[in-house]
Amino acid sequence: MSDQHTHQSFETRAIHAGNTADPLTGAVVPPIYQVSTYKQDGVGGLRGGYEYSRSANPTRTALEENLAALEGGRRGLAFASGLAAEDCLLRTLLVPGDHVVIPNDAYGGTFRLFAKVVQRWGVDFSVADTSDIESVRGAINDRTKLIWVETPSNPLLGITDIEAVAGVARQAGVKLVVDNTFASPYLQQPLSLGADVVVHSLTKYMGGHSDVVGGALVTADAELGEELAYHQNAMGAVAGPFDSWIVLRGIKTLAVRMDRHSENAGKIVEMLTQHPKVTQVLYPGLPEHPGHEIAAKQMRSFGGMISFRVQGGEEAAVEVCNRAKLFTLGESLGGVESLIEHPGRMTHASVAGSLLEVPADLVRLSVGIENVDDLLADLREALG
Repeated sequence: MSDQHTHQSFETRAIHAGNTADPLTGAVVPPIYQVSTYKQDGVGGLRGGYEYSRSANPTRTALEENLAALEGGRRGLAFASGLAAEDCLLRTLLVPGDHVVIPNDAYGGTFRLFAKVVQRWGVDFSVADTSDIESVRGAINDRTKLIWVETPSNPLLGITDIEAVAGVARQAGVKLVVDNTFASPYLQQPLSLGADVVVHSLTKYMGGHSDVVGGALVTADAELGEELAYHQNAMGAVAGPFDSWIVLRGIKTLAVRMDRHSENAGKIVEMLTQHPKVTQVLYPGLPEHPGHEIAAKQMRSFGGMISFRVQGGEEAAVEVCNRAKLFTLGESLGGVESLIEHPGRMTHASVAGSLLEVPADLVRLSVGIENVDDLLADLREALG
């Protein structure tokens, strides 16, 4: 992170970090360098270190500097997707025979990567309830190299005490990775709480408009950042210049969007907790949520993701999703428009039959920034 942004507020960093005016024209928005290669001033005479856009591209560099500044890290790296970022991280830090502790509530794609890809490579994993420190500690063995955490988790909105798990990781001599996608760096900054690496799906809140796919890693350690950058270049799943530019544009409004997401979600939670057809609401802003106090301590607010369970089981949950009109039935999350989905049949179908299987009567909402009264009316109609 550049020293000039260290003491600036989040909102200022979101707009200015990495976004220097174009030196040629003075354009206040960094250009899209849609280019594959760069003219060299003699053999090995690189201008600004650029030779080939898989290795580095000025638009991607601007995004990576911005990401590092927002998370308070030493190095940011932008990838073609969140799973591409995860894959690079795992293949950089692990070798066959290593072991990872993963949460019992995680994104289905992350579980699929561990269970169907990484495990075939000879890396084993154990599942732990990361909200329970003793469960995490008990899952570590002499081959463990990483502890993987999502908080808030997907889709059950579980909360992990990042600082406490970081202490367990340090004691065991392993690295702590935190998927910060649900919170975004505006609501939560895991590196400041002791995490070693932060993972993001930039597709979600960072991009914010459901129009780009991307991923990111941010590290607290510059040397680890260099190692990841080497593997990023060697493996090649980098963010393209146009995608990088789109995410940079989205990030500029991240703070104001997250405030609205959180505000709308709070009002929807209030309605859902009183609805006779809703049997349980999962949201860390509720005082009865088991992770509420920890979330209040480590998050700025509680975010725009809500899950809830309904009377009538799986078919009733599916019908709620199908009846919604303003809430768009679709996967993903974090866009300005509200989304609704059935995790068991959609985003988390890959965890069916595993320790991470989600309740069949669960509905997940990504609350957008529309007028909340319209959203409430749509949900009431969908619930019947």
